[in-house]
Amino acid sequence: MRTVGVEEELLLVDPETGEPRALSAAVLARASRYQEAEEPPVFERELHSQMLELATHPHSGMGELAEELVRIRGDAARHAREAGCAVAALATSPLPVSPSVSMGRRYQWMAEQYGIATREQLVCGCHVHVSVGSDEEGVAVIDRIRPWLSVLSALSANSPFWQGRESGYSSYRSRVWQRWPSAGPTELFGSAESYHRRVADMVATGTILDEKMVYFDARLSARYPTVEVRVADICLHAETAALVATLVRGLVETAAREWEAGKEPLDHSVSLLRLAGWRAARSGLTGDLLHPETLRHAPAETVVGALLAHVEDALADSGDLERACASSAELLRHGNGSQLQQEVWERTGSLREVVIMCVRHTQS
Repeated sequence: MRTVGVEEELLLVDPETGEPRALSAAVLARASRYQEAEEPPVFERELHSQMLELATHPHSGMGELAEELVRIRGDAARHAREAGCAVAALATSPLPVSPSVSMGRRYQWMAEQYGIATREQLVCGCHVHVSVGSDEEGVAVIDRIRPWLSVLSALSANSPFWQGRESGYSSYRSRVWQRWPSAGPTELFGSAESYHRRVADMVATGTILDEKMVYFDARLSARYPTVEVRVADICLHAETAALVATLVRGLVETAAREWEAGKEPLDHSVSLLRLAGWRAARSGLTGDLLHPETLRHAPAETVVGALLAHVEDALADSGDLERACASSAELLRHGNGSQLQQEVWERTGSLREVVIMCVRHTQS
């Protein structure tokens, strides 16, 4: 069974005011006290000092993955409290902030190269890694999952506010992320050779520093033998993150089976895939989405159902079908992170209360 690992980016905030705090160095210093010498670090710094990245181990069981996410989020909250702040699973800060770019050659190069786009990139995502047997299989998977990724963006949407204002989007993080020159959906590659040639050509332009800065919606990981899917907001609840990871594994397994059976990928253009991504970011689960097979409007419930049907066999074989269906129905019934944030805002008129609610829900 394919293993799955998750990387999440948490926002560090003041527990009283809800404003972002540039305390990642202090939080990491406290986390290092509990780190086993032989273990890879669970927490790492990110582009901005108001962010903290966490990474799970690879798991075969999605229940185990969900449990580890809850545990690591709890550890992050404890380390943050010791440093005088709190962690919030927010994909953007509802309150105004002037982000602080972390020190280091890589981040400083990005600040010089991309200017305001770097300074404003205080956004927190969820990246899912799924194991593949080879680069050839990985690229075949990337080609075949492209149309379905916008549905993951809609499910995970958790960023309706930007710099103290309503953005009009369910996932404004994804719109800010698109400012990177290498971000977004990709054309069909057809082979691992073509994929690696494209990446090498992009690096050769000097516009990006190295292959780690190829920010495709789905890419071959530069560190692990995995396909890495990067379209999701950090989810308010760990259970939603586990659902996204489950669906990603289902997509990867389904795509690999299609490749082995000789089934060609859907040849949707990048232009239309961008529209699907925009529609998901705008509407989340509250309006129509573009159906991955037809790229025509359909209700969110219909599109989520189509995704579940598409990966049904893979989810059934891994024992994840019942849980994925139940979690999806729960999201459609009660709302994702973006909807919960909007509900608090409409009830209280206070973005501080929105942040405090998210701090509370981050560990649930």
